Amino acid sequence: MTATQGVSTVEVNTAHGAGSKLSWAAADSWTMTRRELAHWARQPVQVVVGLVFPVMMLLMFGYLIGGGKGIEGDFRSYLVPGMLTMTMAFGLEATMLSVTQDLGKGVIDRFRSMPMNSGAVLVGRSIADMLQSVVGLTVMIGVGYAIGWRWNNGFASFMGAVGLLLLLRFAMLWIGIHLAMVAGKPELVQAVQILVWPVAFLSNAIASPESMPSWLGAVVEWNPMSATATAVRGLFGNPGAVGDSWAATHAEFLAMAWPVALVAVFFPLAVKRFRDLSR
Repeated sequence: MTATQGVSTVEVNTAHGAGSKLSWAAADSWTMTRRELAHWARQPVQVVVGLVFPVMMLLMFGYLIGGGKGIEGDFRSYLVPGMLTMTMAFGLEATMLSVTQDLGKGVIDRFRSMPMNSGAVLVGRSIADMLQSVVGLTVMIGVGYAIGWRWNNGFASFMGAVGLLLLLRFAMLWIGIHLAMVAGKPELVQAVQILVWPVAFLSNAIASPESMPSWLGAVVEWNPMSATATAVRGLFGNPGAVGDSWAATHAEFLAMAWPVALVAVFFPLAVKRFRDLSR
């Protein structure tokens, strides 16, 4: 065998090994995804509540509370994209609760003792959560359409807006998975629930920063949720009170940059925390 043939053989074997590991990881991740999806059938009430809650919030703000100070045009056209954005934060507690329950029952320890890819548990959890988010987003869009909201910029822009919403959800998901493993107990999830609400409402989802005190409006404009809400309003062709700050005029860039930055921070933290559980 020549030196060149030897190198070629090593390269082929390495490529096959990498492909095998990738296939193994994908198969294990899909198995864990199916496990999470099976919970939906056994817990239909929890699934329905998760879908109905954001709808109730939309109807409450749209019909009962009202608003629209500083908003030009129909307030519901401003509100619906904002509520779609807030929906990407709601449900984070359910993700955390599932992870902490698995930790408390020793389920994750049993998975770690099996001959499976170590990251499949987290990947499966994330895929199942994203599938549920797609369902929830579809329901919210349908309800928004039913109450008179419309998108006006064509199908490509519509899909771009949906993509930004799901990107934000993906980032929020990994924050939740990491915090769940830090908390470790379902009881501590309530503390995170208390924090989710201020972050969600400290955005331009339901009110214009122009109607707020200047210092508060500046904080609101730099909220990642505000960036997504402003960006999707533009893509949907809906009205929006856009200020002249850098954050407001570069909302689409921030709507991509914020989630990518959050995933870059919390994904490795979650993976590291998961690997350290048995130490």
